[in-house]
Formats: sequence, C-alpha cells, structure tokens
Amino acid sequence: MLIGIPPMLGPELLFTLRSMGHGDEIALVDGNYPALEHARRLIRADGLPLIPLLDAILQVLPVDDFVAEALFRASVKGDPALADPVHEEMTQVCARRAKGFKLVALAGDAFYARVKAAHTIIATSELRLYANIIIRKGVIYPREIDL
Repeated sequence: MLIGIPPMLGPELLFTLRSMGHGDEIALVDGNYPALEHARRLIRADGLPLIPLLDAILQVLPVDDFVAEALFRASVKGDPALADPVHEEMTQVCARRAKGFKLVALAGDAFYARVKAAHTIIATSELRLYANIIIRKGVIYPREIDL
C-alpha cells in the first residue's frame, strides 16, 4: 500500500493509469459488459463494485479539460434520456472528484464504439445494469507537481 493512494487501486491499475497519455480514455464497466470481447487492454477488478472504484480513480486521474466533454456514461436501453440510480451515484462522484465536468449520457451504439476504442477497460463486479462509465485523461499542469 502507498500513502495517499486508495488501496483498491492495485499495481496493474496504477501502472495503467500512469501509462495513459493525455486524451486516452479508460472505461469502467459492470459485470454484464462484454469486456473481454471489446477490450484492447483489460484489467479485471473482480469483487469490486463500480462506484467506489470510480471514486478511487478520480482521486488520482486528471480529467481532460481541453475538451467540452470528458466523462461519459451508458444509457438505459440505449436512450440517453433515461437514467438509473447508479447513474445518479456516478454523477455525485464526478461532481465531487471532477468539479466542473458534466457526465454525458451516450446512446448504446455510440457508447459501445467509444469503449471499444478506449485505452483500457476495467471489468468490475458491479451487478447493476448500465453501470458503465468512460473517463478521458487530462494533464497535470506544472504548478500541480511537487518535485
């Protein structure tokens, strides 16, 4: 374990988050998502629910402020106008950890295409349907780094 790093962020996930570059996207998906089929790179997060893992990741990963939209979620039955309680939980975590960013709902095909293009997919054991989110990595500005 490390000081200041959430313990659920294991070595493989930390390596991946650190390896990603500006503009790379990472997808956190629920237990029903076809992660193996869609992943360029896959990290299994078996036993972990999505919301606490999302919270942990957003503690260490900067969100891209070079684009208008950098946080995306799946929609219920492919309809971006529909949301489930898990989406409200995602919104709350994002509001707390990624201030100023809106969580954008994507239609089914658009969401799947974006996940397939993601740098990495993290397959959680989240049981709730449509509990899928994509984060676009930003930069850490020089003034934020203590060397």
